[in-house]
Amino acid sequence: MKFKGIPLLIGTTIILVMLSIMAALDFQYVWVFTLTTLGQVLLVFAVYHILRDDYQTDKEFKDWYEDCPIDYNENRV
Repeated sequence: MKFKGIPLLIGTTIILVMLSIMAALDFQYVWVFTLTTLGQVLLVFAVYHILRDDYQTDKEFKDWYEDCPIDYNENRV
């Protein structure tokens, strides 16, 4: 089973939101520090994993956005 990057980003986001809530509610420093460190490590791991993912596409920069196709024969000012 291939591990996907999006669930990793969702988990990292949940942990960092929990960190913000815990800091606002004055949890013990040890818990806030541990969650901060864990969140930073998971964020770096998630970014590394997504950048190294073997993702292939046939789109090019000239394709622009798919929701707003550009007519290449149209003259633009």
